[in-house]
Parts: sequence; structure tokens; C-alpha cells
Amino acid sequence: MGKAARKKNKAPKVREVFVAQPFEGLAAEPELIALREFVPSATAPLPLKDSGREVTVATVLPGAAAAFVRTDERVFVGLQVQTRSSDISRDLGRSLAWALEAKPGDVLSVPDTTTPGSEGERLQDFLVADAELDVTLYENFDWWLPEDTDPEGEVKLSLDRANEAIMPTERLGAGSYWVLAGEKAHLRWVRPEPENALLQALARLSAAGELGLGEGSRYAGSFRAHGLLVPVWDLDPEAHAREWAEPAEQLGSRLDEALASLDKEPLNAVERRARDGLIGRQLTLR
Repeated sequence: MGKAARKKNKAPKVREVFVAQPFEGLAAEPELIALREFVPSATAPLPLKDSGREVTVATVLPGAAAAFVRTDERVFVGLQVQTRSSDISRDLGRSLAWALEAKPGDVLSVPDTTTPGSEGERLQDFLVADAELDVTLYENFDWWLPEDTDPEGEVKLSLDRANEAIMPTERLGAGSYWVLAGEKAHLRWVRPEPENALLQALARLSAAGELGLGEGSRYAGSFRAHGLLVPVWDLDPEAHAREWAEPAEQLGSRLDEALASLDKEPLNAVERRARDGLIGRQLTLR
């Protein structure tokens, strides 16, 4: 076959479209992003539309697997995995579909990121859109195993390594987490608002001197994660996580008020300068 014939018969290449906001449309969007990006050990029941089987979403599974079914028949889908496609929601939807048909002991090591996309396989196709996640945090990864099961061999080694790497984390609210990272403590807060509106609201609070959480705190900057902005505050590491719960709630109320005021009151010159300063404080999460 000549070159011209081979070129003519070659299947057209399908260009993958990167989905910058993969969890858009779900009320659980901020929580899913937090669990995928920086929460170490947590689970939550998935609010499925029309399945009689219970499925739990988890931060990370043994071996960073995409999904597995424990020997006690509990079904898990993992968020923190080793590979991804251009659409994380589709990866998770495929892993979830696999999990719904899997049997005890089955493991899906990596998500399907290569099969061409089709309708009805994104996470949004499986979940109740307006349902929140009921998150449970853990101090370790012992929940990987059924109760009264003693880990042995490679399982024990994997479990021990995972437990040693955990950073102490507490949930303060929806998408809002206190994290003790070494000698520093932070509040990382995944916000659902569009980035421009959120930056304006943060700037309004900054110009008014109301962007902190009180003594021992300072606004550090923000980073982007899956289409949403995540503001970060440095906190006094000597204070317990629960001491920041009320200040965080009050800050959330101030943010809501600032967001609501934007339509009637555009940013003034001082607030615009504050916004420019905030834009320059982008963080890299390590």
C-alpha cells in the first residue's frame, strides 16, 4: 500500500478537550476538590441518583487505586490517583461504573483514561447534583481494612508508610480545612464562587482590614484547583484547630456580605489596589 493510500485510510485523530472545572454543577464541588488536592485521609458516601448499591468516595486507596471492593463488600472510589485524562469527572465516572459491578476483592488499579469519551459516564451523570458530601476524617488509613483485620506483609508496609505521611487535618466547614503542615498551620478554603467575584470580595475585606481570622492569623495568598480559587491563611500552629472554627465562620459571613455588595457597590480605588495585591499572591501547594 502506497503512502497516499495509508494516509487516506488512517483514522482521524480525536483531540481531547481539557476540562478546567471538572466538578462544575455539583454542590459537592468544593469538597471533592479539597479531598482530591490536600485532605490526606477521609471518606464520604456518594449521593447516587438511582443505584441501590452504597459507594464511598475516598481521598486515597491502597496503592493509589482508582477503586476497590473490600472483602466485607464495601465499595470505594479513590480521588487521589496516579493518572488522569483531560476530564477528571469522566475518569471518576468510569471508576464508579466499574465499582458498581465489581465483586469483593476486585481492584481497579488505574482509571480508564484512554477510551474515547461517550455520553453518560461523567460523575455528574451518577450523582444527585444538589447533594453535599458527609465527610469523615481519619487520623490514619486503618479504614482501608475491614474491622478486626490485622494487616500483614506488604499490606502492613503500605499502611505504615501511608500513616507516617499524614498531616494532621480538621474540617472547619464545607471545603474549609485546618492543616498542620510541619511547623506551620493553614486554613485552606475551596470557595465555590467565580474567581473574579471572589477576588473582589477578598479585596473589599482586605481594604477594610477584615481579611484575617484574628490574632495569630494572616492571609497568605491563594491557588487554583480544578477551576476554583482556594484562599489560604497562615495560622498560629500552637492553637488547636477548633479555636479557628468560629473565626472561620465569621470570616465566611463577611465574605458572603462582601460578595452580595459587589453588584451595588463596585470596588473603589483603594479596593482595586488591594485586589491587584491579592492577584500577585499566588501560592504553589506542596
